[in-house]
Amino acid sequence: MIINCVAYEKGHRLRDIAIEEIGDTLGQPDRFVWVALHEPDEAEMARFQAIFGLHELAVEDALNGGQRPKLEEYGESLFVTMHMVTLRDDQLETGQVAVFAGPGYVLSVRQHPGRGFAEVRRRCEHEPKLLKHGPAFVIYALMDTIVDRYFPVVEALQAELESIEDQIFIRGTARQSLERLYQLRRQTMRLKHAAMPLGEAAGHLFGGRVPALCRKTREYFRDVYDHLSRIEAAVDTLREMTITAIQVNLSMVAIDEGEVHKRLAAWAAIFAVATILAGIWGMNFAHMPELDWRLGYPLALLVMGGACGVLYRRFRRAGWL
Repeated sequence: MIINCVAYEKGHRLRDIAIEEIGDTLGQPDRFVWVALHEPDEAEMARFQAIFGLHELAVEDALNGGQRPKLEEYGESLFVTMHMVTLRDDQLETGQVAVFAGPGYVLSVRQHPGRGFAEVRRRCEHEPKLLKHGPAFVIYALMDTIVDRYFPVVEALQAELESIEDQIFIRGTARQSLERLYQLRRQTMRLKHAAMPLGEAAGHLFGGRVPALCRKTREYFRDVYDHLSRIEAAVDTLREMTITAIQVNLSMVAIDEGEVHKRLAAWAAIFAVATILAGIWGMNFAHMPELDWRLGYPLALLVMGGACGVLYRRFRRAGWL
């Protein structure tokens, strides 16, 4: 589905144009066309492939979501894929944005539901001095917006970790804490898989052999790279803290199980003493003086109760009961 198809000249918006007019705009000096698509079908992509001369492999990647964030060069044109990451109802949702850019055109393709980029277009149009750099600045604006949307996700994951840490030492919450920690770890890794490859792609746009399309905007991509470096550092820290929290949680589970085992062992020792004494007096030998005593039975009960009481006090003082 076509969201926008707009022509720009020297950084200023000219007007919305029809698809049939794109060919007339291409090739004119200081002009470029910015087309935005949302989940296009093969027929729509084939139409724009013919207009812009897109490479068939890049078109296939744009149609099939789930591509790894990357940057590819096809002659004078660039193909960039990026992952959108948003947190909704404690669930991490991901989508893909593919951007084709070349002399005189930008084609952005958004796959899967998610926030659009209408504010990006408005931002660019309010900065004509920057937009006059053409398609390269549009790539930067889209990439910068996607990266900026990672920061609230990082903050939400950090808040979730703090919430879990507050309940780790509460008895009876070990299983729930462990489930939340594993879910948090999965979400952290999904964010890392989105940010780390994108950082590699951004690095190619300001350092080393920069594509001709982006040579005048390399400083902007360096800024995006710095933001991604901060996100990667925060994600790595979050991942390490999550692993530590999992280990602490498992240790608390082991401690709780040890407490249960100590209680069971203590009660088993107490009943074992009573069982031994009852077994001795229950052997029914002929010459057992206790059998003839009038107070033998109460005395035997008293000895067993006293022995159990002594053991109970000892285990109580030792903290086993």
